[in-house]
Amino acid sequence: MAWYAYCIGEKQAFPELERHRKPVPLGSVLGVSGNQVFLYPASDLAVIVSEHNPAESFNQKSGLDHARVISDCFHHSTVLPFRFGTVFQDDESLRRSIRSNQRQFISHLEKLRGKAEMHLKIYVDDCCTKEFEHHVKDGIGREYLTTLRENAVRTRERQTKARAVSFQMHRQFLPLDEEVSCRLHDNGKMLLDIAHLVDRKHVDRYMNKFAATSAAMHGCHMQLSGPWPPYHFAHRLTGKGHAHPSPPMNGVHVPVGPVAPVATVLDPEPVVA
Repeated sequence: MAWYAYCIGEKQAFPELERHRKPVPLGSVLGVSGNQVFLYPASDLAVIVSEHNPAESFNQKSGLDHARVISDCFHHSTVLPFRFGTVFQDDESLRRSIRSNQRQFISHLEKLRGKAEMHLKIYVDDCCTKEFEHHVKDGIGREYLTTLRENAVRTRERQTKARAVSFQMHRQFLPLDEEVSCRLHDNGKMLLDIAHLVDRKHVDRYMNKFAATSAAMHGCHMQLSGPWPPYHFAHRLTGKGHAHPSPPMNGVHVPVGPVAPVATVLDPEPVVA
C-alpha cells in the first residue's frame, strides 16, 4: 500500500498511539483526495499519512489539503513537514526512511519544540523608478557596458533598502531566528517576505508589536499571518535537498545579502522527505 506523507510529529503528543503499533486513524481528519489521515508509529515518532492511489493526480486543492493537515497536527505536536507530493510506495520504504534519519528528526523536533513561525509581508516602494530601468541586450560596446553598470548600481540600491527594512524589523520583533527574501513586482513594489521564529507563548506579544509597528511605518504596507508550523526553519535544519516552503512568487529576486542575523531564502517552502 502506498502512503501519502504530510509531516513527522512526536509520538508522545498523540495518546492514540500509546497501545498501538499499527497505523491509527487521526479522528475525523481527511487529507488529500478526501482520504482518512492516519498516525503511523515509528519508534518515538509519529508519521502523519493517508492511503494513496498512484493513479490519482494532485491539484491545487491537494496542496491546500496538505497544508491543512499539517496545521491540524501542529495544534498537538511540533512537526517537521514533508514536501507536498511526498509518497512512500509501501510500508517498508516508509519505515526505512524514518529509521535511517531518526536521530536527525528527533533532534530537529527538540530544537523547534514550543516554537511557531510568524509570516510578515512588507511592500516597499521601489527606490529605482521603472522608466529608468534598462534591459541588457546581447552585444558589446559602450552602451552595453553602461547598461550593465547602471543595472548593477540599481541592484545595490535595492539591496541597501531591503537590508535596512529587514534590519529594522529584526530590531522591532527580536525573533529567535528569521528567514528573509526580497522580490520585485510589476506594480513597482519590492516585497520583503520575512519568516520569524518565535516562542508560541509569546505570539500575542508579537501581534501587539506588529500592530504598533505597522501604524508607525511610513512608505511600507505590512501584512501578517500565523502562527504557522515552522516551515522555513524545518527547511534550514533538514537541508536544501529536503525543503518544503510556500510556492515561489512571480518577480525578479533581489538578494538581501548577509545582514546579521538575516539569511536570504531563494526558494521559500520547508520540508523533510
